[in-house]
Amino acid sequence: MAEQHEKALVPQIRFTGFTDPWEQRKLGELTEIKDSARIPNRLWREAGVPYIRASDISQEDLRGALFIDEEDYAAYKAATGAPEKGDVLFNGGGEIGKAIINGNSSPIYVQGGAVLYARIAHSSLLDARYLVAAFVTQNVVNAIGVLSAGGTMKHFTLQPAKNLPIEVPSIAEQRRIGAFFDRLDSLITLHQRKYDKLCVLKKSMLDKMFPKGGSLYPEIRFAGFTDPWEQRKLGELFEESDERASDREILSVSVANGIYPASESDRETNPGASLANYKVVHSGDVVYNSMRMWQGAVDASRYDGIVSPAYVVAKPNSEVYARFFARLLRQPMLLKQYQQVSQGNSKDTQVLKFDDFASIEISMPASENEQRQIGAFFDRLDSLITLHQRKLELLRNIKKSMLDKMFV
Repeated sequence: MAEQHEKALVPQIRFTGFTDPWEQRKLGELTEIKDSARIPNRLWREAGVPYIRASDISQEDLRGALFIDEEDYAAYKAATGAPEKGDVLFNGGGEIGKAIINGNSSPIYVQGGAVLYARIAHSSLLDARYLVAAFVTQNVVNAIGVLSAGGTMKHFTLQPAKNLPIEVPSIAEQRRIGAFFDRLDSLITLHQRKYDKLCVLKKSMLDKMFPKGGSLYPEIRFAGFTDPWEQRKLGELFEESDERASDREILSVSVANGIYPASESDRETNPGASLANYKVVHSGDVVYNSMRMWQGAVDASRYDGIVSPAYVVAKPNSEVYARFFARLLRQPMLLKQYQQVSQGNSKDTQVLKFDDFASIEISMPASENEQRQIGAFFDRLDSLITLHQRKLELLRNIKKSMLDKMFV
């Protein structure tokens, strides 16, 4: 790629070998834009030719949930036409402008007024993958917004779609750009799938590696552990800590992220004039938000620091492996118990005091080694989830940056 600094219709970054300025054209000048008919509900079927609605455009396989008979498809196709493989489908309603390439060799039909399509399969002036990328550039998004009609529920209809201004280079450069963003989208999809699978795995293992329904035996265990889990009260395992300090790192506790340094948050930290009453947290201590405990605002700290006096700090005894309890204390059955024993008239005012926390009975492995293995397993799983989440964020940021720089 080569850097470009010219103004006019020349992008900031281009593939080597392309120097001609881009042109601004109307979409309808580059390819035929088509609409379809709305098919009445009485003709919808559970199998047959896929009938694609606006909500289906986000699906990669474009199967949709509705179908029509082949005979009805043939009649509607004869009247209005129908998309072919390689055409670009885009929403005229719902998530307006959301676009996808039709990869189906078999027939599909689209919902009239909700889904439009560009006949790229018959165009020598426009590349399908380039058009899909162009639809998410800020210039095209803004233009679609201007051309869409309606108040709260806007619609992007056939004639405005034909008049949509779009900047285009030569077909050869379009193909290079389209292929680049297609590969980038494939990487994003790959990491999204890995991330989603890991999240599903974590949810499943949290369900199966902790006993349910009064049982003292989890469904899945590490090899070598066969003894029943013990029933203990949290007050036998933790004592409330009231150590105070003001000269340490401020920590926060959230439902989504557990315990983390407040300096890593996007939210501005404003502890007020004094930190004198802040509570000391040592690595391994359990900290919970007394007003949000029933939502899962609890974690075993990996950090030394201080927290707001509104938080409760519970110091574990020698029988407790903190990383195991970081998961156990977020189990759904315990969240219900927190809410039941919290004091207050409404969810917004309920507070879980330490004495009430201490009264709750839990099941735990007597073996600290089993606690350690369970805790380490979920720590590794969380690390993998975080890794793919960061890769996803990086790839999305790269895509956003390149969309800004590779289009005019």
